[in-house]
Amino acid sequence: MAAAAKKDGIWETVKTIVYALLIAGVFRTLFFQPFWIPSGSMKDTLLIGDFLFVNKMAYGYSRHSCPFSMCPFEGRIFAREPERGDVVVFRHPVEGTDFIKRIVGLPGDRVQMIGGVLHINGTPVEMTPEPPFEEVFERQGPQQLPPRCSNAPVGEGGVCIKERFTETLPNGVSHSILNIADGSRADDTPEYVVPEGHYFVMGDNRDNSVDSRFPQSVGGVGFVPFENILGRADRVMFSSAGRRMVYFWTWRADRFFRAIE
Repeated sequence: MAAAAKKDGIWETVKTIVYALLIAGVFRTLFFQPFWIPSGSMKDTLLIGDFLFVNKMAYGYSRHSCPFSMCPFEGRIFAREPERGDVVVFRHPVEGTDFIKRIVGLPGDRVQMIGGVLHINGTPVEMTPEPPFEEVFERQGPQQLPPRCSNAPVGEGGVCIKERFTETLPNGVSHSILNIADGSRADDTPEYVVPEGHYFVMGDNRDNSVDSRFPQSVGGVGFVPFENILGRADRVMFSSAGRRMVYFWTWRADRFFRAIE
């Protein structure tokens, strides 16, 4: 009798775990996917150690919406077009890793960088100077990456400075961008025409981002197919500046539940 009860208890535990995994899998596939910010390419909109949930309902679903890109259909169902200025998580067309960037170019747009200024369809976007972005020069996040600074070299614990601007896109969406140095290869590019069904993405930390300004042939992202977009990043839920999440003294309480603009 005791052995039977013990077996029933083990079976109930196994069923509970299986049900929990199935529910978590469905939640992750259909609604929200967790994402940690691993690098500084989206500063100062997103910082290393920010944690967010990707809204997978925003644009509908593709095969990449399932873990390991295993959704059994082609194209996109319940599709809704992204808007210029959206911050999105997408699957890299070649590497298969997940990236987070901002959409600046829509299908059919002509996109070019000239002198560090974004031009869309031949018109430069509006840029308003803001006070510089400052952070402590120290290794950040699990990868212990040091920041790049306009005022380099900076010693450990010193103030790392980057130029900051508010950039306003043609549809009126405004967001912060950073500039580390002038004259980088990303500051002047050819004019790109965004193909149908694709998007042009860029990081807000313009001199520290691998994005659509670089073709895949030279290690960049190139144009991002709509099918590869996993969802929209709407809000930072949690943030930690430390190497481990459990280091509570490194938590950034002022970033909890912050809307992403």
